[in-house]
Amino acid sequence: MPRRVYVNAPVVLAFAGLALLALALDRITGGWTTVHLFCVYRAPLTDPLTYVRLLGHVLGHSGWAHFIGNMLLLLVVGPSVEERYGGRALAAAIAVTAVVTGLVQMLFFPGVALMGASGVVFLLIVLSSFAGARGDGIPLTVLLVAVLYLGGEVLDAVTQRDQVSQLTHILGGLCGLGFGFAWNREKRR
Repeated sequence: MPRRVYVNAPVVLAFAGLALLALALDRITGGWTTVHLFCVYRAPLTDPLTYVRLLGHVLGHSGWAHFIGNMLLLLVVGPSVEERYGGRALAAAIAVTAVVTGLVQMLFFPGVALMGASGVVFLLIVLSSFAGARGDGIPLTVLLVAVLYLGGEVLDAVTQRDQVSQLTHILGGLCGLGFGFAWNREKRR
């Protein structure tokens, strides 16, 4: 029986810890930090905090339930992705996903703020489906995840009117597809 606890996924654990810190700061500051640091919305490019929000919005959450929903999936799926591709590559993919989802939000939804790690979670879900990739083929799991998760989000985007950004989920999943194909192509070389 194991007798020690060890850090198995430092990037995933750091992300979860920073998101928890963002949630605590939201409570301590009465929401000030969330509005100014941890959600993204159209703002002047001359405002230095615009760039902080472009990355930081993936750490912000509207409450405990929103945080737990994202972190449970992140902590279940993320470690295997980090183990397969490495912490540095995963951190870069998270940053790219944050910037992509943030820029799309700023450009196309000027009156709406976005926060939460769901784009990152969809990135991880899609990347995890590449775990068994080998050779030149496409793993069936990648196709099923694309159809079930991303197809479901497209359907929800058309049929649902709620506070969930299905576009962020779709963009996170597309980032996952892009990184998954690129990283697996590199491994074959």
